[in-house]
Amino acid sequence: MAMATQDWGAARLMRMFDGRRLTPTQRRIAHCLVRRAADAPFLSSVEVAELAGVSQPSVTRFAVALGFDGYPALRRHLRKVAPAPQEAQAGIDTEDDNEYQQAVLAEIDNLRHLAVLLADPEPVARAGRLLALSRPLLVLGLRAAGPQARGFAYFAAKVHPDVRLLDEGGTLLADRIDAAVRAGANALLCFALPRHPREVAAALEYAKGAGLTVVTIADSAFAPVVSHSDLLLPAAVGTGLVFDTACAPMMLGRVLLEAMCDELPDAQARLEEFDARAAERGLFVE
Repeated sequence: MAMATQDWGAARLMRMFDGRRLTPTQRRIAHCLVRRAADAPFLSSVEVAELAGVSQPSVTRFAVALGFDGYPALRRHLRKVAPAPQEAQAGIDTEDDNEYQQAVLAEIDNLRHLAVLLADPEPVARAGRLLALSRPLLVLGLRAAGPQARGFAYFAAKVHPDVRLLDEGGTLLADRIDAAVRAGANALLCFALPRHPREVAAALEYAKGAGLTVVTIADSAFAPVVSHSDLLLPAAVGTGLVFDTACAPMMLGRVLLEAMCDELPDAQARLEEFDARAAERGLFVE
């Protein structure tokens, strides 16, 4: 229950920042506050600057950009929308956990946060409709996001008639986007995870210029690709290990697949046909 309280506070903060025209530095501060939702109302501007890796004046400018007189006014507001630390942390004591356990618990926290965001299913349902109607459907994911894009495309191809995976960068990206648009595509799904390759932002800008609607699953509502996305669905990555973990983005991708299946009237028939052929060919060990 304590984790749910913390996630509720983070969700409130995300709604507070959503839709704001923030600079990259300001997005970084906002992301920091969301991830530290339980502590945010009690942090000084100096502490926020240190946690976000920015200057203290940047934190002040961030508060002003949100419409407050300064950071103290913002902090007073945060105390109204985020839970107190003792409320958020009362349920689980992690002081004696080793670094591996802490990483797992942090990832569980990311999933809980995602569950809170999905209390409003409309954005995912809308994304599912957009993707289901696109023929063909483009799925983009480069570098660290490649496995997420490939996994989505693998399963989507079982129910969608034409899925085209874009998991390699280079000048051919634009060519493949053009070819898909000529074939009738009207939507592109992008997985955007840190570190964010420049090619992803460039590809999304090109896709929008070509008339595609861009749906993005990103690590944060403040990710650098937000300005190139028509609909952004956030799911945090874990940062407790040497390499980031992406359980929440993967889960959100599966949820989006479910929403897409709901919009494809022949999805179940396609799945049954695949299962029948797989049995005939002996594809899987039972």
